[in-house]
Amino acid sequence: MTTLYLLRHGETPFHAENRYCGRTDIELTEAGLAQAERLAAWAAHAGLHAVYSSPLVRAARTAEPAARAAGLPVRVDDRLTEVDFGEAEGLTSAEMSERWPDRRAAFVHDPVANPLPGGEDPRQAIARGTAAAADIVTRHHNEVVLAVCHSTLLRLVTCALTGIDPARYRREFPSVHNVSGAVLAHDHRRRTWQLTDFNPELNKIIC
Repeated sequence: MTTLYLLRHGETPFHAENRYCGRTDIELTEAGLAQAERLAAWAAHAGLHAVYSSPLVRAARTAEPAARAAGLPVRVDDRLTEVDFGEAEGLTSAEMSERWPDRRAAFVHDPVANPLPGGEDPRQAIARGTAAAADIVTRHHNEVVLAVCHSTLLRLVTCALTGIDPARYRREFPSVHNVSGAVLAHDHRRRTWQLTDFNPELNKIIC
């Protein structure tokens, strides 16, 4: 088995009002930096063999302390970048509903078939995200890997890998905690993925 911790970055200023943050390259808050240090405390004892990160600053700043604690470099993979939300970037759900009530309702009903206006096709995001995961497990047979990425990409990829309809990602996984996310196990012999935990507390991950 390869164990892949596919985790979300730390808190950013957009979190306070739950604004959509896709390609906006925003820094962590003080709380987010503290969360990254907590992740590093876990990483020092997690038996990691590799640390990967999205190129966006909020992910990189989360991954870097963990990598240092584990004595590893950060491997940046552009395919771990968050979904592009297009014209919805920086907006809240309420603001989207005011601007495009029908488009927002369609997105809520099926976010894969109905991307946000000007946004990335979620099927393309799934393709790049699952390709990144496949490459990781090919490089790291029977190892433990941390990959720091983003909430929407993380949920889409988790669904696609484990046989859940990605159109249900918002219902199956309504929220992703900062410096938490999906714990995935890959069986190399069977070539299958299993979701072993979601949104675990850090002390639970350590155990």
